[in-house]
Amino acid sequence: MLLGAWSAVSLAQTTQQGSWMPDLTRQQDYNWHLSSSFEKTGGNADSLALNPGQTLTVLDADGPGMVSHIWFTINDREPYYLKRIVLRMYWDDEKDPSVETPIGDFFGLGLGISSPWQSEVLSVGNSGALNCFFPMPYRHHARITLTNEGKEAASNLYWNIEYRTYSHPLPADTLYFNAEYRQAQPNHGWTNEWYTNGDPLVNYHRNPNGTDNYVWLEANGHGQYVGVTMSVLQNQDGWWGEGDPMFFIDGDKTPVIGTGSEDYFLGAWDFGGKPFSYSLYGAPVVGRELAGSRSSVYRFHLDSPIPFKKHFKATIEHGNANDRSDNFYSVAYWYQSEPHLPLPPLPSMDDRIPTLQIVGGPGNAQAGKPSGLTPK
Repeated sequence: MLLGAWSAVSLAQTTQQGSWMPDLTRQQDYNWHLSSSFEKTGGNADSLALNPGQTLTVLDADGPGMVSHIWFTINDREPYYLKRIVLRMYWDDEKDPSVETPIGDFFGLGLGISSPWQSEVLSVGNSGALNCFFPMPYRHHARITLTNEGKEAASNLYWNIEYRTYSHPLPADTLYFNAEYRQAQPNHGWTNEWYTNGDPLVNYHRNPNGTDNYVWLEANGHGQYVGVTMSVLQNQDGWWGEGDPMFFIDGDKTPVIGTGSEDYFLGAWDFGGKPFSYSLYGAPVVGRELAGSRSSVYRFHLDSPIPFKKHFKATIEHGNANDRSDNFYSVAYWYQSEPHLPLPPLPSMDDRIPTLQIVGGPGNAQAGKPSGLTPK
């Protein structure tokens, strides 16, 4: 199971190893609850406005319990409101949230524009319905908030959050759900003196230790990594995905290295230029290999979460050996024991909006060498 050992009752009620969904033929032992935006007087005005600067608590529940499903839909006229509204989750009265991310990015919409896709644990309906099925246990208390950091009101915010409470405490080894947002706008490549991805200057460059990789996640404690959603805004022509994923587990100096970006996201050959969306992997947005193009990808390790005992770092190169200077936006998802590392500070609202950067190189009209890095 994603959470580790659950309980003797719950384990007996799962349909198969690896599933957290209950056996529908067995009586469940939890109490089911719903937090929603319904009209308290019984009318049909079932949404609330979320004004600029306002924080709204959408779940405030005592435990022991588990959030099993989250649904949002939002009507907001402000461009990129999915980047401006921030989702936070707190377990057991912690001061630092376990989840802090723009709401769109949490649901795989890292480009700030709604588009439908589906997976086992996250999906977006074709009319902007945001769904999450990650199990989120808590021992004493759960709180989920939304904050509007935009300049205009979200005129209609709807939500339904399903959660369970138990009459028995959670097992001592139950892990907490976490999600971390990161971005690089841009990733600074070490050169822009190349014409194609196959140029010898970059093709024969080596990066065996992950120096200057884009970081998805860094965690202390024990737990397990379960996946990532990522979006890319290309600042340069060519294929953005020549970079290798690299994982550092429990202090290893030499990472576990994969064969390439599209390979990690379980596609092949630049995704064939066509979007796809499956249960555990996909590329629901696939752009042309040109500056200004946008892509979104995801991979969930529900079949085999990557465990760590004391430290974990998940990274990916931006181009071969980090030669490219594209923009990355990502959310990593994992479970771990408390306490967790404080999440990286969110970039300012304006800095989160996907924006082309002047980095030089193919397709970037205003040539200029990227600053901050020198060839290795």
